[in-house]
Amino acid sequence: MKFMHLSDLHIGKRVNEFSMIEDQKHILNQILEMIKEEKPDGLLIAGDVYDKSIPTIEGVTLFDDFLTNVSALKTPVYIVSGNHDSAERLNFGGRIMEAQQVYIAGVFQGELKKVTVNDEHGPLNIYLLPFVKPAMVTPYHPEIETYEEAVKAIIDHAEIDTTERNLLVAHQFIICGNQTPIRSDSELESIGGLDQIDASVFEPFDYVALGHLHGAQRIGRETIRYAGSPIKYSFSEVRQKKSVTMVTLLEKGEVSYELKPLTPLKDMRVIKGPIEELLNPTYYTQANTNDYIQATLTDEENIVDAIGRLRTVYPNIMRLDFENSMTKKNENARTMATDVQKKNPMELFKEFFVAQNNVDMDEKQEEIMTRLLNRLEGE
Repeated sequence: MKFMHLSDLHIGKRVNEFSMIEDQKHILNQILEMIKEEKPDGLLIAGDVYDKSIPTIEGVTLFDDFLTNVSALKTPVYIVSGNHDSAERLNFGGRIMEAQQVYIAGVFQGELKKVTVNDEHGPLNIYLLPFVKPAMVTPYHPEIETYEEAVKAIIDHAEIDTTERNLLVAHQFIICGNQTPIRSDSELESIGGLDQIDASVFEPFDYVALGHLHGAQRIGRETIRYAGSPIKYSFSEVRQKKSVTMVTLLEKGEVSYELKPLTPLKDMRVIKGPIEELLNPTYYTQANTNDYIQATLTDEENIVDAIGRLRTVYPNIMRLDFENSMTKKNENARTMATDVQKKNPMELFKEFFVAQNNVDMDEKQEEIMTRLLNRLEGE
């Protein structure tokens, strides 16, 4: 059997106040065409369908259209909720939609949701685990305290038959020993790694379709995989190649996968240099100027209306930074907390000035600060 593995759609998301709805519509249409071509036996969506617990009207409409079109192709859909979703809202109408082979595990209700399908190799059990926190699991397993203990208790309680083929769809933060997964700025991170779950808890499964991290990657063995988000949602993802994961399960133990690339409506890029260079046609005609842009200007002088000038060429510029001798931090000039009591206000301000501007104060600036500090001391 062949399945298409998706996750982290984040429908309705805004990035730097730019709505991504048209980009998401483009990529979902592309995925729909891929489903028509690949004819998978099922579509796995591993959480974070929406970006907010109360999704936008445009977002709900877009996902409704997508599900309707997938259902029209007679492709079963298996969905779990993510940490961005409202589990209850995603669960709404779930029992009715099962008649159309749309299976949703939005709210954890004490046990793993299971759907069994069959082919020439026998039964294949598809388990759906929505995003869970320990507090969601303790009503059923009071002894658990951590995320890992919660997920392990759920899986152990399911009494999975390991002689059959088993597939899990889940949305959690998975680690494997010392292996650190690749994270993006747009992902929520738990303080102190409290949400970490070791990949060893997934031993009973032939394939684990994960969501939560935005970069496609394996965790531990090759068959525990994050699909990643279908489009880029932060500039920390500019080097990532977005894709869907096609996974094929033959006989027990025979699992293979392939990453199918996706082409965005507008890419996300970082450009850097003096403003005149970035506005030179020989520079900007080499790529799509409608892409989402983070620009870093290296000019030493102040640029009047830099963002306005850049938008004449790059209309979708999201972020503007400056990098020159005035903005570079001088690490050696930073004041150590242990030295603060030994220095007078003028010495401290001079160090602060150098740390901020990477140049020493001139005589005029020292004169101004001396007068100011004397006045403050007098008051």
